[in-house]
Amino acid sequence: MVRPVLQVALDLTELFRAEKIAEEAVAGGADWIEIGTPLVKSEGMASIRKMRSLFPDHTIVADLKTSDTGAIEVEMAAKAGANVVCVLASADNAIIADALRGAALYGVEIMADMMNVSDPAGRAKELADLGVQIINAHVGVDQQMEGKDPLALLDALGKLPVKTAVAGGLNAETAAAAAARGAEIVIVGGNIIKSANVTAAAAAVRAALDSPKAVSAAKQSLDVQIHCLLKTVSAPNVTDALYRKGAMAGLSERHVPHKMIGRAVTVQTFGGDWSKPVQAIDVCRAGDILVINNDKKTDVAPWGELATRSAINRGVAGIVVDGAVRDWDDIVTLDIPIFATAIQPNAGEPKGFGEINAEITCCGQTVRPGDWLIGDASGVVVIPRERAYEIARRAAEVFKTETRIREEIRRGGTLGAVSQLLRWEKK
Repeated sequence: MVRPVLQVALDLTELFRAEKIAEEAVAGGADWIEIGTPLVKSEGMASIRKMRSLFPDHTIVADLKTSDTGAIEVEMAAKAGANVVCVLASADNAIIADALRGAALYGVEIMADMMNVSDPAGRAKELADLGVQIINAHVGVDQQMEGKDPLALLDALGKLPVKTAVAGGLNAETAAAAAARGAEIVIVGGNIIKSANVTAAAAAVRAALDSPKAVSAAKQSLDVQIHCLLKTVSAPNVTDALYRKGAMAGLSERHVPHKMIGRAVTVQTFGGDWSKPVQAIDVCRAGDILVINNDKKTDVAPWGELATRSAINRGVAGIVVDGAVRDWDDIVTLDIPIFATAIQPNAGEPKGFGEINAEITCCGQTVRPGDWLIGDASGVVVIPRERAYEIARRAAEVFKTETRIREEIRRGGTLGAVSQLLRWEKK
């Protein structure tokens, strides 16, 4: 078996950061260096020239995702120092043919990106017949967030007479599985370049590629996957993934012995009426979160210590009250997260007004039964149930990005310098 190539994708927007990360990735065993699409759009052909000067003996891949003016873009990248230029497989054959003519003239190879191709096997064969040298089974970032699998796309391509590559959220384990399936070029981006220790991350992928094996672990249910992803991130990571949305407001009273993650069981009540909140405890499954709207009334509490102990017996993962909670001295001794807008000793009466598992508004956010919530010391964020996996994946990427930035700050940088704030201010 031919030793698989490890291609590191520099999907960054700042060249000075990409230079250091590339050096560390090469030290860990990366073979090819990809100038990612964000980097080439941000820094232009200068990014290719710089990487060629820093790594004269490495293959440089320019991920232009060309969809028009094939030969012109190939010429630009080749003259800047690229060895491989990426085009979109979905581009018209006229563009592909023109890119191939340019590639032949300047001695570079063409990699066709199969993202969004409706008939992967048929199009891959057609591209190979046209003369494309590398077919890339690529699942894009936004597609990854929805659970699309690059290994499934690789399988769909079948046997080809040209080199095959694979990309799309791969880590050491899935990279090894790709190599075991016959991928000759394995492309890893975020799981290397966003690591605090890029060299170690690249070395881990390199070691896995050198001893490839199929992934045989049983696939977890979607709910388990979402919960596991959310365990790795913070509430602020999730609001970033939601583009600064989803955070509840006014939760000034917080008992957070640990992170709160789960699906919502909603309760609408009025004037401190604690009947429906208590009834809702028995509706909950283990791991659910009770979300209670007390109609913004804070002078009387629909929740207290005895209800909290009952919720613990039921396996409830946390309680959020848009209203007052009482018995706070006792509640803060219990191992369950509780968020409220006020503390108030007065209790209401169990009159039975309200509803369980209806759409409610709680602390400025719409919450529906089954929506996901995450709560920590920073607050509580609501995740729409139909986007929960996607948002959990995006939050995990936010966390990875922050991990790398945190490491660069630890080395003496500042957030403003690392982020190049002045450069990216909206004009």
